Amino acid sequence: MSTTKTDKSAKDLQEVTEKIAAMPEPYATIGARLHETILGAGPKLKPRIWYGMPGYATGRSAPVLVFFRLDDGVMSLGLSEKATIVREPDSTLRPAAWFFDEVDDATLAKIAELVRTAFS
Repeated sequence: MSTTKTDKSAKDLQEVTEKIAAMPEPYATIGARLHETILGAGPKLKPRIWYGMPGYATGRSAPVLVFFRLDDGVMSLGLSEKATIVREPDSTLRPAAWFFDEVDDATLAKIAELVRTAFS
């Protein structure tokens, strides 16, 4: 019996939401807000587990461009090398990772902007 693309996408989404829910607080709540923000900013994105944490790509077999992780009590958001990353003004640096232990509306708005740019 073959598994349809929809079944695989639903399974991937379930694995991601379960991974987020299993995070200790406050990170489960932060992760849920990140997940909602990322999918809201990129409605065509497909979530999947990537290196054990939530990752987001344009398709199931496409490279992950945006991800977040929780390691040793530190949450981070990152853009992979495949993402479109805008250079910092007057610099050759391309910001690709951020650490945080809380999120607010301004941070979520910035994350949404990063996601939209990453997939452009």
